[in-house]
Amino acid sequence: MMMPALAVPMTSAQTAHCPTMPWQAGAVVSAEQVKSAPTDRWFTSEPIPDAVFARMRGKSYPDGCSVPRSSLRYLRVLHVDAEGQVKMGEMVCNKAIAADLISIFRKLYEQRYPIQSIRLIDDFGADDETSMRANNTCCFCFRQVKGSRKLSAHARGMAVDINALYNPYLRRLRNGQEVVQPANARAYCNRSQKFAYKIERGDLLYRLFIQHGFRWGGAWRSVKDYQHFEK
Repeated sequence: MMMPALAVPMTSAQTAHCPTMPWQAGAVVSAEQVKSAPTDRWFTSEPIPDAVFARMRGKSYPDGCSVPRSSLRYLRVLHVDAEGQVKMGEMVCNKAIAADLISIFRKLYEQRYPIQSIRLIDDFGADDETSMRANNTCCFCFRQVKGSRKLSAHARGMAVDINALYNPYLRRLRNGQEVVQPANARAYCNRSQKFAYKIERGDLLYRLFIQHGFRWGGAWRSVKDYQHFEK
């Protein structure tokens, strides 16, 4: 198991969050490294740092974005994948739900609920399909609802897509055709099957989001968006 290098110089902001290693979403964290700092230091929320905003500009935060930077927050969290590896994650969300998400993801981590990837959608060129195919979990992206001119809840940073490959978006058209997103997730539209990273009504993730006032796309009637929680 390869660990991220620890000799990389850290900024003061990184040191404030975790004194033992620089933050890199997707990096595997050992048990010893987790113990090197209090749990609170691994689950943080702050205004968007300049370095993060530079990654977002022209991607999730395009020219003409009507959402003020000041209304967004940058989160750092730990998560556990299906193989039991602890990983660093990062997310941008609306400040109105930042405390909710910190609480939710901390409890998911403590209970070892599997989440494969929590990375900014900017790492995928702010392309929703590419991020979903990678089974990524993310929140903010200034974009319209697919097939509409209406802004998505993601555009305000008020919606989270979780384990997106295994919990796809499904819409049945009047002509009988089905729209599945991501396109390679058709097998996971059969919710009677058991598979890794599947979100189910009543599981821990579902209960936590509902307790914090979110709505689940998997409960919608006209479409099913099993990865989607919004507030």
